[in-house]
Order: sequence, then C-alpha cells, then structure tokens
Amino acid sequence: MNRNASLVRLNAREEREDDARPLQVGLILRLMSYTQAVAGKRNWLFLLVLLRAIQLPALTWVTAAVIKGPISRGDWQGTLWGMAGFGLLALSTQLVMHFRQRYALELGETVVHDLRQKMFAHLQSMPMSFFHRTKLGRVISRMSSDIEDVRVGVQEVLFVSLVQIGNMAVAAAFMLWYDATLFLLVIGLLPVLWTVNHFFHRKMSVALRQMRDSFSRVTATLAESVNGIRVTQSFVRQDVNARLFGDLVSDHSQYNYEVNRAQGQFLPLLDLNNQVFAAALLVAGAWQLLRPGATTDVGDLIGFLLMANMFFSPITTLGNQYNQALTAMAGAERVFRLLDSPPEWHDAESAGELRIDDDAHAEHCGLSVEFRDLTFGYDPQRPVLHNINFKARAGETIALVGHTGSGKTSIINLLAKFYLPNSGQLLIDGTDVREITTPSLRRHVAMVLQQNILFTGTVRDNIRFGRPDASDQEVIDVVSQLDCLDLIADLPDGFDTKIGERGGNLSLGQRQIICFARALLIDPRILILDEATSSIDTLTEARVQAALLKLTVGRTSFIIAHRLSTIRHADQVLVLDQGEIVERGTHQRLLTTGGVYAGLHQRFVQAA
Repeated sequence: MNRNASLVRLNAREEREDDARPLQVGLILRLMSYTQAVAGKRNWLFLLVLLRAIQLPALTWVTAAVIKGPISRGDWQGTLWGMAGFGLLALSTQLVMHFRQRYALELGETVVHDLRQKMFAHLQSMPMSFFHRTKLGRVISRMSSDIEDVRVGVQEVLFVSLVQIGNMAVAAAFMLWYDATLFLLVIGLLPVLWTVNHFFHRKMSVALRQMRDSFSRVTATLAESVNGIRVTQSFVRQDVNARLFGDLVSDHSQYNYEVNRAQGQFLPLLDLNNQVFAAALLVAGAWQLLRPGATTDVGDLIGFLLMANMFFSPITTLGNQYNQALTAMAGAERVFRLLDSPPEWHDAESAGELRIDDDAHAEHCGLSVEFRDLTFGYDPQRPVLHNINFKARAGETIALVGHTGSGKTSIINLLAKFYLPNSGQLLIDGTDVREITTPSLRRHVAMVLQQNILFTGTVRDNIRFGRPDASDQEVIDVVSQLDCLDLIADLPDGFDTKIGERGGNLSLGQRQIICFARALLIDPRILILDEATSSIDTLTEARVQAALLKLTVGRTSFIIAHRLSTIRHADQVLVLDQGEIVERGTHQRLLTTGGVYAGLHQRFVQAA
C-alpha cells in the first residue's frame, strides 16, 4: 500500500464515527415521531400492513382447503366456488397493496421533509466554530445521501419487513394448527437460521458503516476540490489531486466490495438453508403419512408444506431488506448525531435585547465598544489574542493593522459574536456581550469581507438581503450614496441582473459594490470592513473611499486594511503583533514615533 493510501486509511480511522447497535428501536421510534403531523394516515398504514400480513397466508390456506376439500372429493361446483373466493381474496390483496405502498411513500416523504427542514434550521443556529471544523462535504452528505437512506428505510424497509414478519407469524399459526409435531421440527431448525443471520449481520453492519464513512470523505473532498478549482489549476495540481481522490474512491470501493462479498455469501446460504429445511419437512411429513398406523391427513400435509413455504420465503426477502435497514440506520444515526450536537455556546438565559439609549445617541448612531483584558483562542489552550484592551467611542473609526496572523480577524469575529472571549470582557455600550442576545446585536452590525459572498437571485435581491422589505428606491439610493450607480447600470439588466453561482458573471468590483450596498442598507450602528476594498480597482476605490468617509460618520467603524492609505482618517489605529496591541494612536502620530506602524507605512509607500 502506498503512502497516500496509508494516509487515507489513517484518516478513515480518525474520522470514523463511533459504532452503534445496527438496529435500534429508539431510532425507529424517533423517526416515527416525525409522522405525527399525518398520524391518521400512519395509523391506517399500520392497519393495512396487518391486513396484508393476514391476506397472503390466507390465500395459501384457501388453496390448501380447495385441494383438501372439493378437489379431493371431485366436486367441480365446490372447486369453482373455491376459485371464485380465491380470486376475490387475491383482488383485495392488490387493493390493500396499492394503498400500503402509497401511504408508505407519503409517510417517508413527510419524514424526509421535516428532517431536512429541522437540519437546515439547526445548521443555521450553529456557531462559526462548527463550520470551521466540519467539512462542507460531510454536511452535504448528511443532508443528501444520509437522509435519502432514511427515506428508503421508512418507505420500503420498515413496512415491507413488517409485512414479511407478519406473514411468517400467521403462517406459523397455521402450521401449528395443521400439525404440531412437524411444527416442532421447524422450531428446532430456527437456531441454525439465527446463527447464520447473526454472524452475517454483524459482519455487514461494520462494513456498511465503514462504507458510509468513506463515502462522506469522498463527498467532502469533491466539494473542497470544486470550491478550490481555480487554485488547483493555477498550481497545475490536477494530477496530484486526482491521485489523492483516486485513493479515496479506491478506499470506498474496497468497503463496497466487502459489503457485496458478505451479502453474496449470506443470501445464497440463506436460500440453501430454506431448501434444506423444506426437504427435511418433506421427508418428515412423508414418514408421518406413510408409516404404519399413520393418522396424518394428506390434505393437512399439503397445507402444512404450503404454509412452510410461506414461512421460509420471507426469510430471503428479510435478508435483502436487512442490508438496506443497516444503511438506513447508519444514515439515521448520522442525521440525529448532527441534530443532537449542541452548539459550543449559546446565549445565556439572562441575556436580553441590546438596549439603545436614544438620548445618549442623539448625535451619533454608533455604539461604544470596549475590549477589557480580553483573551481569546479558537483552541482555548492556544490563545491568539492576549489581554486586549482598547475602547472605541460611539461614532469613532478604528483601524486594525498588522501582519497576517496578528489577530485582526479574531477581533472582528468577536465583535460580530461569532465567538465568545475565553476571559475578559467585550462591552457594547457598556453591556457585556454575553448579556446581549446574538440576534439583537447582529441587527446593528454590518460586515463587508474580503471574500464577497453573493447568493442566487438578482442584484436587487442581494442588496436587500438584510432588509427584504426595503423598497426599490431605497436600494437605488444606497448605491447612489456609494457613487457607484453607473457600475450597476452597466449590467445587462441593471438591478434585475441574475447573479450566477458565486457571482461568476460579475466583476470583482461589481461584487464588492453589491456587498457594500447590502451592508449599508441596514443602516448599521457598527460597521466592519475587512479588506473591503481589496477587490476594487484604484479608480473605483477612490470613489468608494469618498463615500465611505461620509457613511462612517456617526457609525462605530472597524477597518482592516493592508492599503494604509485607506485608514489615514481613522480616529485610532491599533497595531497588532502576535495577538497583542503593540502600538496605538492616530495615523500622523504613529508616523512620527518611528515604530512598527511607521515601518509598515514606509514599505507601503515604497511598494506603491
């Protein structure tokens, strides 16, 4: 095995989720709880399952009764009446089967619909840390393939299996009625069936979980590769990525082979057991019938053997269903494991709405922000911010400067309450951020990031993403304030231009302008700009900077920028290095001190 394959196997062991019991009544009952909205239809479905479980053995009983009665007596009229009764019963079984399948499909769709909605809502509520550590492909796999496995389990496996088990139970009752002695022989053979089933079910349970885990890794890698295709092609890494992906696919195929190999051994062995049991019953029945002084009736023997066939036939079907049942259980375990994973943090019960003192903010719509002895790390054992202390008064503009990894983005992540401090305090208008509900805080915060994210819809839809009720005129006005109305007018359909996937049909500048307009339309009290002009050409940047000078007035603004020319007018510049504030002051004052900021500015001027 080569090194890449070894890494794949190592990752497989690290990412494999804890094994659970293959079939859990608790999981099945929890899935059924999602059918409460259609409880009436669900109850009718279980009644139809019971009816069909009785009907199929009843057909066999009618056949045996006609053979034992009218046919053995040579009664043509009785035989015709028996055939008519058989036909009516057969017709009723088809009618029951139609509604059983129809209701099962509708019930499965109800479960899948509610699960998808609940999972999406749960994902929306998860903190940013969850998405940082969870691969996109694994989330997509839960929402797509795992839920589809659950659908198959509810629509097909559950109710087909119940019908088959019901058939066996009713057939066993008839067999006991026909011949108790032969029935004891069947009971004696059952431990052999149980041993075979138990061995292969455990083997397939492990293999199926490994197969599902490997498929999750394939999906995650595919999503990562598609998202990063530009980088992949620019570094001519297609062959390397294809080889790594090939190792993952081979790993997945190997688990598939193991599942198919086990199933290929299990089903023929199951069928062979059925044939051996049938032959044993035939020999035992013949001996009872032909031995001297036998009292066994040939009609009862025929009925018993027909019921024995009805008893053993579902076993092969249940063997096939078990494979799908394990897959459905694995999918349900994954789905519920995600739904049951609590956020790493949530608003305290004592948290309340962010209260705005209108008198205090009569002249400024911004909010004061204070970092007080704040320490933070994405891993609490490895802090990236150390004892941060600064205060931004309402309406001030704060610039964050520093090398990559100095802690600038961590500060704005805390400001938007994507994370909570490990120690110390972050105060918004004098209130600890822990005591403010997250939605009420974020309604007053707008962010424009270096990576502009656009959504399916029109330009107009994306601008009013944070205010869906905004009028068309308000949308036009906010772009006019940015002095960029002509950039939108140049689009094929103006504000009604359809945005392609990730904004691929727009220039970088146009995408960034839409993000600016989207943020400013909500009239935020705190404005966060993270390299917000990095995707805009020099001419457009000059226009936007002029607009931003007006728009930041009165708002508390935090600006991260490598272009130091964009922060000359900041009220306070914070220079960070390795998670600490090493310098602070205005642009002019820091230039005169000849410190870190002055050195950064000198290099910037030389590069310009």
